[in-house]
Amino acid sequence: MAYRLGIDLGFARNRYQEPEVWTKIVREEFGLGYVSMIADIFNPVWPKEYLKKLIERTKENIDKYDIKIEACFSSAQTRLPHFTNPDKEMREFYFQWYKDFFSMMSEFGCRIGGSNFGIYSFTDYENEDRRKFLLEEAVKAWQKMSFFVQDLGFEYLTFEPMSVPREMGNTVAECKELMDMINCNCGVPMKICLDVGHAPHPSERDPYYWMEGLGADSPFIHLQQTVLNSSNHSPFTREFNETGIIDAERTINTLRKTGLEDALFALEISHREHYDTEFRIIDDLKESVEYWRPYIKE
Repeated sequence: MAYRLGIDLGFARNRYQEPEVWTKIVREEFGLGYVSMIADIFNPVWPKEYLKKLIERTKENIDKYDIKIEACFSSAQTRLPHFTNPDKEMREFYFQWYKDFFSMMSEFGCRIGGSNFGIYSFTDYENEDRRKFLLEEAVKAWQKMSFFVQDLGFEYLTFEPMSVPREMGNTVAECKELMDMINCNCGVPMKICLDVGHAPHPSERDPYYWMEGLGADSPFIHLQQTVLNSSNHSPFTREFNETGIIDAERTINTLRKTGLEDALFALEISHREHYDTEFRIIDDLKESVEYWRPYIKE
């Protein structure tokens, strides 16, 4: 395996969530064969009988259009303090939630599972003892999860660097430290889902610095166009590429220099529900695929 171009299904969240629809769009409109599934489309707390039918419908259509669900990720509605929740009952609930989510994704042959590492409440973040305790709770939970998903056939767990210190993974050094905490006792290793537009810390705003520092540990990469000091999740169209700071050739060259040999690159582009964008989603995503295709052939 090498570099593969795919798409995060966030674009389909409340627009094309039917498997008969999004699979056809991914293959016939975008010409892609790899996707990252999100929990907004496959939430394990939905009715079990419905999920069974949804799994069968999805299997039928990914086979029909020759699409691989290579990665899965929590999403907008699950950007929550799961393993760092202030309440033990909710930490236990989310541990089971992730077990159920990853179990469903294993039915599609998913290789990579991802989420945020953890999010503190303001109260816990400002209390050093609570912060230390909840970090230990999150580390133990992710370690247990790493052995669970190993039995499912996964190859990696990943977490995404987030926006502020309270959400964890705010610097390159912290990301490496969090990986080390998990990987000293793991089933599958914890790696990074590197978003090329996430450079959150005020002293580390250069996205290429993040690529250089974490690229070697990033089997799963989110692609978005953005500007300095922001994370816009814009498409790679001529309009946004004129002002954007993410250059495809430089990105690929930077990551190759880190020694990264195998990775899924998933377009993670967000269009707000607005008349100016609602009716250009497919065209913008097609142009984004065309922009990256010379650099990621598969």
